[in-house]
Amino acid sequence: MYLRFNPKNRPVHVMPPVQKYHRPRPIRRHGAFSLVEILVVIAIILVLMALLVPALKGIKGGSDVTKAAYDVAGVLENARAYAMANNTYTWVGFFEEDISKPTNPATEGIGRLVLSVVASKDGTSMDTSGAPSATPIDPTKLVQVTKLIKVDNIHLKTAGAGDSAFPVGTGGGDTFSTRPAVTLDTAVIGDTSPPDSPRPIQYPVGGTSASAAQYTFKKIIQFSPLGEARIISTDSTLKTSIEVGLQPSHGIMPDTNSKNVCAVQVTGIAGRVTIYRP
Repeated sequence: MYLRFNPKNRPVHVMPPVQKYHRPRPIRRHGAFSLVEILVVIAIILVLMALLVPALKGIKGGSDVTKAAYDVAGVLENARAYAMANNTYTWVGFFEEDISKPTNPATEGIGRLVLSVVASKDGTSMDTSGAPSATPIDPTKLVQVTKLIKVDNIHLKTAGAGDSAFPVGTGGGDTFSTRPAVTLDTAVIGDTSPPDSPRPIQYPVGGTSASAAQYTFKKIIQFSPLGEARIISTDSTLKTSIEVGLQPSHGIMPDTNSKNVCAVQVTGIAGRVTIYRP
């Protein structure tokens, strides 16, 4: 203790500051991993990655096919709505091209699905009766309704009776395997069906030269002003249901073992579109 004088010369007792005692912090010793422990951890991570990567690829493939199915369903619904709203005929063209080759002109193959929607300018159907085989519908009488839609790594697939990945629908149900049965040779847009349309449509429309076409669509669904859907082929009669089969592909190789497939069906009279998945 010591004395300090204030301005009035009165002594004031002041206590000296208290010295705080700080205990030294203990030194933390970090144990190092041995080389064996590090190698064990790396091996575990590699095993987990090997198990996880195939599962992630399956999820991506499934989402790709699902997106393609919704793209197809949306195109069909829009084409039907356009035909009814404008009292005309519309055509949806399906083309699968070789994804590994240049696209002008396109080469038929595997790996990329291309969709085109066109409509009749004057409202006529431009029927196939009496038309020469493989003669495109006059492009000067058509109007492009939407831009081309392209979906990569998708393969058009026709269902098969002995195909475990893409079986034929048994009819009457709401699941993939029990979906409505269709006539495989004339009511399916797939890789082996239907026969080529006698009146294909080309892209771009508006020109007069078929040789200048980038795409020639030979698999076609037509919608009438009443909303009826039919495949334009060698047998263009009205069907109960029309099916578009979709299967994933890895580049130009179809994934024949994948369960991530889709069937998009449109009813012939009402034009109702439904997606079926396993």
